[in-house]
Amino acid sequence: MMTAKIKSRDARAGRIRKAKEDGATIGFTNGCFDVLHLGHVRYLRSAKQECDVLIVGVNSDDSVRRLKGEGRPVNNERARMEVLAAVEYVDIVTLFAEDTPETLIESLTPQILFKGGDWNEDSVAGARHVKSRGGKVRILPYEEGYSTTDIITRLMTHDSRHTTND
Repeated sequence: MMTAKIKSRDARAGRIRKAKEDGATIGFTNGCFDVLHLGHVRYLRSAKQECDVLIVGVNSDDSVRRLKGEGRPVNNERARMEVLAAVEYVDIVTLFAEDTPETLIESLTPQILFKGGDWNEDSVAGARHVKSRGGKVRILPYEEGYSTTDIITRLMTHDSRHTTND
């Protein structure tokens, strides 16, 4: 099932070009989003508050396996993209097969590049490109107690305790 937010390269380019022509601020973030959790939702909401169009790049299944190891992803790329498309703060969902979204970012040239608080600006793929074109990199707060790896580990060990008071 193709949702309206999941865009092919050509459809994505047209939508972004039109948004930029209309003066919209384009934001971009990326990740595996293997098991969408509250930390992700809060992060996406914070990003959307700073841009008009939020694009989410999703690692392909092969890319997730290379980055996270065998047994990942838990959910395939199609499922991960559909779940992200259902989040109200997300405007465009697109897939990339490389280990980093550097090439995708260069083709999109967003004005704001978002990453979570477990990153530093110097290590963010695409940061140099975005900043060289007048854009900025925003490191958003990390939500303690929410990690996909930790959630999967708790599920595998049948530990249903939640690590935060939320």
